[in-house]
Amino acid sequence: MIPVVKSLPAEGSSADKFRARRPSQAEAEAAIRTLILWAGDDPSREGLVDTPRRVAEAFREYFKGYGEAPGEILDRVFEEVEGYQDMILVRDIPFHSHCEHHMAPFFGKAHIGYYPSKGVVGLSKLARIVDLYARRLQTQETMTAQIATAIEETLEPRGIAVLIEAEHMCMTMRGVQKQGSTTLTTQYRGLFRDDPAEQVRFFTMVKSPGL
Repeated sequence: MIPVVKSLPAEGSSADKFRARRPSQAEAEAAIRTLILWAGDDPSREGLVDTPRRVAEAFREYFKGYGEAPGEILDRVFEEVEGYQDMILVRDIPFHSHCEHHMAPFFGKAHIGYYPSKGVVGLSKLARIVDLYARRLQTQETMTAQIATAIEETLEPRGIAVLIEAEHMCMTMRGVQKQGSTTLTTQYRGLFRDDPAEQVRFFTMVKSPGL
């Protein structure tokens, strides 16, 4: 058996540095047929005959974040901001990801705030950074830290705050099966880490719809 799966540590020595022989499309489809058989159904019946191909193609889209690098997304910094030094906040960034423990979906919203130092990036780039890390096998905690680290290393801002709130299907569809429960994770760097008042301001701006 060819070892194509191994435990991946957090960002820095993770999937970005992980290398293995990538299975072919045919191998991926064969694995999906095996899972269909294991589940108790017939992969050759009419409704399932094309399912392995469709699932393999869906996986390519679900996990396209492995083929992207944060530096390529945050590669352009705008320095001409007329001396703007206050917080920049992009909130309610929707995402869908997959739990690395059960490969079950989890989904929700990400909120990113930072105090610029050398410059700013286009607002859509922050949404793309969220998408890059969401489209990998993930834990919410790791994803939160990865987003903060990517912004910190590229922009070198005076402070970064990341808040992610999500619902996990591995908790609602299986196990304890508690529908509607939400998990919140935060990551504070720089000014946000050192000043609790900045954390309160960030959280207030995220949760105040009138702002």
